[in-house]
Amino acid sequence: MPCDPLRDLRAWQERLERLAQPGSAWDPPIDVYETAVRYVVTAEVPGLAREQIELAVQDNRLTIRGVRPGAGPETPSRHYHQVERGHGSFQRTFEFIDAVDQNGIAADLRDGVLTVTLPKIVTAPRRIAVQ
Repeated sequence: MPCDPLRDLRAWQERLERLAQPGSAWDPPIDVYETAVRYVVTAEVPGLAREQIELAVQDNRLTIRGVRPGAGPETPSRHYHQVERGHGSFQRTFEFIDAVDQNGIAADLRDGVLTVTLPKIVTAPRRIAVQ
C-alpha cells in the first residue's frame, strides 16, 4: 500500500477517539494486507458468535462492529479478584485505495479469527490510439 500521510493521520485520530470513548474497553487486534487481486482483513474476536459481528461495506470502506458481553455483575456468590479480558462494543473502519468488488466479498469466522476477503476490481490498462 503506498504511503499516504493523511490516511496515517486519520488512523491515529481514530485510535485516539476510540480511547476517549466511554465503554470502549477493547478493540480486537486486526491485521490488514493486500495482494495484487484482493485485500484481506483478519480480526481476533474470541468468544464472539457470527450473530455478534456486523460487517458493512460502503464504497471502498469496510466497517466491522461487534459486542462482547462482559463478565457479569459481581454478586454475593461471585467476587472478582481480577478482570483483564476486554468486553463491550467495538467498531473499526478501513478504507481501501483500490475499488472493491462488493459482490465478491467473503467473510469467515473460524477458531476465534474473523477473515474478510475483499476482491479488488482489476482493470487492464486501455490503449488509446492517436489519430
